[in-house]
Amino acid sequence: MRLSLALAVTAVSVFANTGTLAFTIQMPGAVLAAEKSTSTSLNMSSETSMIPKPNLPLPKPLLSLTPGTWAYDTMSRRIDSEILERTFQENKEEYLNDEKFAIAYQKFQALRNDLQGAATSPLRHLDPLPDHMADDPASVREYNEWKQILSPYVDKDEPDTWLTAPWMAAEFYLYRRLMETLDYFNPESSTYMYDPFAKQKRAGLDTSVATAEPILSQIKDLGKKDVKDGFALAAAFALWGNKMDLSIWPADGKDDVPEMFQKILASANDNLLHDDTTTLVRYGQKLLDNGGAQIDIVVDNAGFELIMDLALADYLIDSGVAKTVRFQLKSHPTFVSDALEKDLREHVEFYANIAEEEYSSCKEAGSRWQGYLSSGKWVCNENSFWVQPPPMWEMPSDLRNDMKSRCDLAFVKGDANYRRLLGDLEWDFSAPFEDVVGNYFPCPVCALRTLKAEVGCGMEKEKVENAMKVDDNWSTNGRFGVVHFSMGSKE
Repeated sequence: MRLSLALAVTAVSVFANTGTLAFTIQMPGAVLAAEKSTSTSLNMSSETSMIPKPNLPLPKPLLSLTPGTWAYDTMSRRIDSEILERTFQENKEEYLNDEKFAIAYQKFQALRNDLQGAATSPLRHLDPLPDHMADDPASVREYNEWKQILSPYVDKDEPDTWLTAPWMAAEFYLYRRLMETLDYFNPESSTYMYDPFAKQKRAGLDTSVATAEPILSQIKDLGKKDVKDGFALAAAFALWGNKMDLSIWPADGKDDVPEMFQKILASANDNLLHDDTTTLVRYGQKLLDNGGAQIDIVVDNAGFELIMDLALADYLIDSGVAKTVRFQLKSHPTFVSDALEKDLREHVEFYANIAEEEYSSCKEAGSRWQGYLSSGKWVCNENSFWVQPPPMWEMPSDLRNDMKSRCDLAFVKGDANYRRLLGDLEWDFSAPFEDVVGNYFPCPVCALRTLKAEVGCGMEKEKVENAMKVDDNWSTNGRFGVVHFSMGSKE
């Protein structure tokens, strides 16, 4: 079965799923084969001990110790020389010329010095909460969560370094430490709630319009088409929008973004390493037949990717597949471009106020999106769990119970969220998604991910082997993607 629809930018085809084959792939520095380990879980509390987990032995976590791996390059070089350097350049005026940022800049420099010696710099706990925040339940909970997350790596004779701790833990911790330099959560701080990535995210929003215009001109009509066509295409846009990650592709780069996305869509079919689109749209038809569903989108990046997520949510409401779409958003700036509620609302307002004569479809979409937010058809929810490293099978009970009782389908977007679905463990690439994620996730789930890290599951042998032949960086540059679907845990 082939699902296709011509667009102004290009034609997109979404193929049916094929069978999964068992195999083991060896990559630089690691053999991705399942084996038992005593240190795979970033356990947040004892409440997680009784919840479902993957239905396979847990492999080892990805570390950042092996030169030549993306994890090693990220933690030993990219974080400081690219991401934090760009953060400094974009906030240089504030850091160097605004006295309100004097302390923040000193702490920022200390953090960079720490990262420049990543191999030997030990991790530490976060600074204690100031007295005036000690009675705030949300602040205390978030602080205690991080204390528990870090304890296995910090509270021992020789604390782990940035490289010896699990990559996922170290990477999320880095962004939380960046928030610490800004005293981000402290209402009495001069840099309270300051977003060091705001300029980059705004640049990504500004450059999204030309690429989004021809796509949004089609979205308003997708709801009138059969689910098998409309849903498949809306999901494809949301999937491949994930390639436009500002931590890898800065918005001020030299690339022609509309042309780049056109090429991405044109090669989408060849670059899917697993595709459950047919199963997804069949389930979408069932939701429509039942009168519409409660659907969540666990959001990843701001900028063009978020616009494609909004387009997917637009389609879901307009088609009747969803009655309500809830956006699960980050609770503080992280991973450069990850979206907060303020970012989503800014994107909507920006599109609603675009000059109509130039980008009429973007403006119409922005106006519809304003209506969805004001009517309650779209709901925003920030949660600290989305900016922390524990695997998703350790989801806090309140969030898990909410999704289990309310949510009929959750889209999990992007690479970092996908890594957490898998616990950032060294799964064999053939390990079935159903056994790894479906066995524990609290509701039906669809993962839309372009590969930007050396971790994965549920991918076909021949497709992975071909990807390895044609692209040495196949698992880290976003060229290849997956669409995984499962009905989730029955427990």
